[in-house]
Amino acid sequence: MKQMTKAAFLIATLGISACTNADRFDNVTPTDANSGFGQPSGVDSLALDPANNPTSLQYFSQTIGDRVLFTVDTSSLTAAGRSTLDGQATWLLTNSDYLAVVEGHADEQGTREYNLALGARRANAVREYLISRGVPSNRLRTVSYGKERPTEICSEEACYAKNRRAVTIISAGALS
Repeated sequence: MKQMTKAAFLIATLGISACTNADRFDNVTPTDANSGFGQPSGVDSLALDPANNPTSLQYFSQTIGDRVLFTVDTSSLTAAGRSTLDGQATWLLTNSDYLAVVEGHADEQGTREYNLALGARRANAVREYLISRGVPSNRLRTVSYGKERPTEICSEEACYAKNRRAVTIISAGALS
């Protein structure tokens, strides 16, 4: 029993002494006087917040935008869509180690076959626009989901509008 008490006392002493080491946060630099916490020195702040790193996938989807919307029964790009695609093309040209799959989608109105064809036309419109901006065609593929993968489910125009889209999905490696 005496040995158990000694062992517990030794462990407690080591634990307390570890907590009182004044230099234990040597590699941390303060970033905010109010937080009391910082980041380890030598760590890139872009690595901690990928949404601000222009080479990250989060930056692509959140800052540039990974989708363009279409009007009813069309595969024609809008001015806003072309603007988004200009940013996507620039990102893809800057980050040449990534490939992209463009997904075409439609709202729930119409038949399955019609919406699959419409989704394919939308995906192809995006692909062709990106190619026209210099993105090599061998880095782009298309797929149509028609009305099978809605982002919004309701029978109202606001939902339909969000489902009429083409989404650019970024991936690394070879597409087959």
